[in-house]
Amino acid sequence: MADQTRIIKIEGMTCGGCVASVHNATADIDGLNDMSIELAENQATVTFDDSKTSAEAIAAAIDDAGFDATVAHS
Repeated sequence: MADQTRIIKIEGMTCGGCVASVHNATADIDGLNDMSIELAENQATVTFDDSKTSAEAIAAAIDDAGFDATVAHS
């Protein structure tokens, strides 16, 4: 198990309801250990077990909820 922390840029969030939608969309992802969503920055910081999921899989779940999510590359 190796935890990774990445930033996912999320376009389309406008309110607290959007933040809740993003949380709900990712709640059941096995291996997602922590998520901090910053509405004003249009991004989420995620910490996950890279043996169970990936930043791309988390971004895809956010996309499926109706947002435009992309993994920020450092």
